[in-house]
Amino acid sequence: MTSEERIVIVGNGQAGIQLIDSLRREGFAGPVTVIGEEEHFPYQRPPLSKDYMSADKAASPLPLRAEKFFAENDVDSRLGVQVTSIDRSGHTVSLSDGSTLGYSKLVLATGAANRELTVPGAGADGIYGLRTLADAEAVQAQLEKAGTVVVIGAGFIGLEFAAAARRRGLAVTVLEYADRPMARALSPVTSAWFAEAHRGLGVDLRLGEGIASFATDDGGRVTAAVSSTGRTYPADLVLVGIGVIPRTELAEAAGLPVANGILVDSAMRTEDPDIFALGDCANYPSHHAETRTRLESVQNATDQARHTAKSILGRHGDAEHYRELPWFWSNQGDLRLQIAGIVQPGDETVLRGDPAAGKFSVFCYRKGRLAAVESVNQPSDHMAARRLLAQERSLPPEQAADLAFDFKAYSKAAAAAA
Repeated sequence: MTSEERIVIVGNGQAGIQLIDSLRREGFAGPVTVIGEEEHFPYQRPPLSKDYMSADKAASPLPLRAEKFFAENDVDSRLGVQVTSIDRSGHTVSLSDGSTLGYSKLVLATGAANRELTVPGAGADGIYGLRTLADAEAVQAQLEKAGTVVVIGAGFIGLEFAAAARRRGLAVTVLEYADRPMARALSPVTSAWFAEAHRGLGVDLRLGEGIASFATDDGGRVTAAVSSTGRTYPADLVLVGIGVIPRTELAEAAGLPVANGILVDSAMRTEDPDIFALGDCANYPSHHAETRTRLESVQNATDQARHTAKSILGRHGDAEHYRELPWFWSNQGDLRLQIAGIVQPGDETVLRGDPAAGKFSVFCYRKGRLAAVESVNQPSDHMAARRLLAQERSLPPEQAADLAFDFKAYSKAAAAAA
């Protein structure tokens, strides 16, 4: 690309901001415009369901970059504006303020939106999702006067919030239609441990019990959640955490292929060679999952942004295919979960450590090879697993289970030999 060509980035979350950083680090000196729907400067989302909710008073959001970053990198940052349409043939995007912006390369970092409930009463006052700073501020304000909280969904967000609410001394009930928490992301072993751990914190965790409707008072404010079993749970505040859906509407309207995300190749390029997509909204061919997938994590957003910058600028050489190891984390009160790799149903598991002591790891094997490691309050295991899996090295199950085996040294040796 020449210094006269403009890159337009739709979305100023983790992926979009990292892309700006990576483009400049790769030496691109041309114009860059980033468009964000919120009026706030870009901020970190993960703390919103953790530290932000645990605070006794409103906390300040953590910025993704200091405000001076945009001036220092000569970035045209448009806040409080939406892209309404893409003209692929004309290489322009239309904005909600009535303006039109031309692009040489367009990057869709549109993220995801909360999945919404459609049960009776779901629109009542006192029922919230949690994704944006505005959501967090509204929920945090209600926590100061709530006594009973119902959480719909025992995924990462729901359980992070539940732990934060318990830390504030509130009565918390979690309704989860599946038979175990975080079932989409965790092995049954780790999932079962977290279920008991949250109950130990005082959370009333109801598994196999979804939401049927909400009861309200005469003013239209929620007073209770009615579950799929017919039980009624009083609620001053309801937090809905039933997952997200990728923001694909712009891509779909522009005629780009969409299926659980915007379809991209291993360079993060869509069907249109001048349009890329990355982060929560992108469905890409995952080397580690051995299938197409879409991931929602900070690591995935930042690593794909670095990769996309090189794709746009033609800097990959022989390394065009995205192969970064996925890893995740979730802090639920004092419970620290870290995952390296992608856990899949049917993985064989090997336990390392003592769950009763609250420190252990679960090694997940697929077709005889190590595919993922879940670590609970064991950060050293997590880092060792990341090194090992990144080099696509396996580990015999009997060594994984043997606490006398120096897993950390073994992984360091594998990394050094790569």
